[in-house]
Amino acid sequence: MCSFLEAQVGFSSNYYEITDVTQKKEAFVQTLDPLIEVASQAIKKERGFATLYFTFEAAPWQAVLDGHLKPLAKKYRIKKLHNKEAYFERIDLVPKALVLAQAALESGWGSSRFVREANNIFGEWTWGKKGLVPQERDENKKHKIRIFATLQDSIHSYMLNLNRHFAYKAFRKARREASLAGKPFYAMTAAKHLHGYSEIGDTYKKLIRGVIEQNRWHDPQVLQEIVEKKPTL
Repeated sequence: MCSFLEAQVGFSSNYYEITDVTQKKEAFVQTLDPLIEVASQAIKKERGFATLYFTFEAAPWQAVLDGHLKPLAKKYRIKKLHNKEAYFERIDLVPKALVLAQAALESGWGSSRFVREANNIFGEWTWGKKGLVPQERDENKKHKIRIFATLQDSIHSYMLNLNRHFAYKAFRKARREASLAGKPFYAMTAAKHLHGYSEIGDTYKKLIRGVIEQNRWHDPQVLQEIVEKKPTL
């Protein structure tokens, strides 16, 4: 794995040279879409293992499978190893349109200092030694902006954050209820449960939904056409 200094920081130089708003938005989607797919496939693989485990949990090789389940429980902060419902509530996909909308808002369409200097698309904080100090941080605050080696790492971390942090319990509950009912969990619905992501609360939910509606990302066909279009970069 390349080090932080060796990795590309931020979007490509060509991206930052785009001046046309429509083209820049398309390039934004084209840049993040494959990264979102990689992160989503990783979650699918983990959920697939959980499904396999709880399908054959009484099998003679359960002890062997437990060895693989324990790291998953630790990753998703599941306290009881065999709490089946906890795995299926936490290990699930995040709607692509929601990821894009939050990425656009939190990164200023890829232009923020956090993206350019730390590959941090979603403004995630850290209290460790390594991190960027926000320029407008209050004197009594100690948080920093987390540094990621790649944009891909930022997306993995963002999805894990939504899937395990206590602040997004309502998000996960709504998603699980939709899954049990055999219904899709749309980004516009998901956004209603993310007031805890920002200090502006309900206003933040409206901003997310506004970005999705304005760019018509709630329509999978629109996103697919952008992805399949000749790259702007």
